[in-house]
Amino acid sequence: MPSFDIVSKTDLSEIDNALQNVTREIAQRYDFKGSNCSVERKEHELTILADDDLKLKQMHELLQGHLARRQIESGILDYKEPEKAAGQSVRQKVAIREGVDKELAKRIVKDIKGSGLKVQVAIQGDELRVTGKKRDDLQAAIQFVKGLKIEQPLQYENFRD
Repeated sequence: MPSFDIVSKTDLSEIDNALQNVTREIAQRYDFKGSNCSVERKEHELTILADDDLKLKQMHELLQGHLARRQIESGILDYKEPEKAAGQSVRQKVAIREGVDKELAKRIVKDIKGSGLKVQVAIQGDELRVTGKKRDDLQAAIQFVKGLKIEQPLQYENFRD
């Protein structure tokens, strides 16, 4: 029986490359001269350190631009609330989303079942397995899920006939 998996994966080495490019651009830009701005990654979390809110917004734009150049969607970033650091500086944690979490998986399963497509959806850990009798049904399911308003980027892989 044909099947495919709905997953959400992120290439952390590409994120590291984008962060190195952001750091290089911060060092070269005139408006960042003498500032104490940095971005670093630990596991699946980024920490952005900026002098003030304006520089934090500029860092967001730089980060999203460099991620887009590396074909990484900015939807993988989950920005937390900015917090005050020493003096006027601002620190913000940014979680890197990976895997389909339980609530999103339940929502996708509910929407697919409600659509009337002749496919079965099973939650397997942090991914979804979609099976159907015909390849056309699976392709219709992929198009249906792409049409949903989901901010987290999803990949469709392991397509088997």
